[in-house]
Amino acid sequence: MRIAIIDGLGAGLGQTIIRRIKKEVGNNIYIIGLGTNPAATSNMIKSGADKGIIGEKEICMFCSQEKIDCLIGPIGIVCSGGIKGEITPAISQAIFGLDCIKYIIPLRKHGIYIPGTRNLEIKEIIDEIILDISKKVEDTI
Repeated sequence: MRIAIIDGLGAGLGQTIIRRIKKEVGNNIYIIGLGTNPAATSNMIKSGADKGIIGEKEICMFCSQEKIDCLIGPIGIVCSGGIKGEITPAISQAIFGLDCIKYIIPLRKHGIYIPGTRNLEIKEIIDEIILDISKKVEDTI
């Protein structure tokens, strides 16, 4: 299973997700860290990503040329200007155009509120994502 994780700034969320997947899902996965900047990509690689992609041009090229099974990232990745301006219109369009499952983490930032998520903590959301990915990995074995 090929999983892309996209994050920006220092990739705190991306690092957490990568560590959890590596620990709980196992070795039948290949993780690509899509960082909007060099620090985010470097931190995701240090956390266990198998490959790192840096910046708008490379992320867009990756999205148009590579096959992945799923993508994980904060809600800001589908909003032009998200992640404090690090998500460009080209990146959000490339992500939206991916033919895969997109796990969008509904952080309460950027003035975006998704009803029904108010009682969930980030840990619980990540738990659900890990559970779903684990089931998909088991189905392919």
